[in-house]
Amino acid sequence: MTEFAKEYGGALYELCAEEGITEPVWQELQSLRDAFRESPDFLRLMDNLSLTRKERLSILDETLKGRVHAYTLNFLRLLTERNAACAFRECVSAYEQCYRQAHQVVEAIVTTARPLTDGQRQKLTEKIRAMTGKQAELREKIDESLLGGVLLQMDGKRYDNTVKTRLEAIRRAMTEE
Repeated sequence: MTEFAKEYGGALYELCAEEGITEPVWQELQSLRDAFRESPDFLRLMDNLSLTRKERLSILDETLKGRVHAYTLNFLRLLTERNAACAFRECVSAYEQCYRQAHQVVEAIVTTARPLTDGQRQKLTEKIRAMTGKQAELREKIDESLLGGVLLQMDGKRYDNTVKTRLEAIRRAMTEE
């Protein structure tokens, strides 16, 4: 993550925290990030210097005014004025870091062979809370090649308790003798 993204995303978070609106702005930023992922040309348009700054800001206003919080719109306007709309995703990541830290939330990527049941999801969330002292936000993935068990990634660490890994360990142990 660039220093620019940390500075701008962090500043937006601090402003929202002062106003008590971190949650709604976070929801908007996630929605916009997803929308821009599907339509990356929009951010490229906001950095396109063949359009005047006034034209680019007008497009932003016509597209988002009244649909997002004024802080979110002004943030995008600021990035556009600085010809840095392409840094939006990184700025959102910086905002997300601040948000998660302030709200004691850890993102956990959970990979399993089959979808988790509600009971399994709840137990895993409780286990993560016990391990970290933070509320867990699960992002689930399916990988049938794991055969069973759970692969958990959070806070830069990997916890692998999958059948596939256990079988590979047994195979290695048997071939080393």
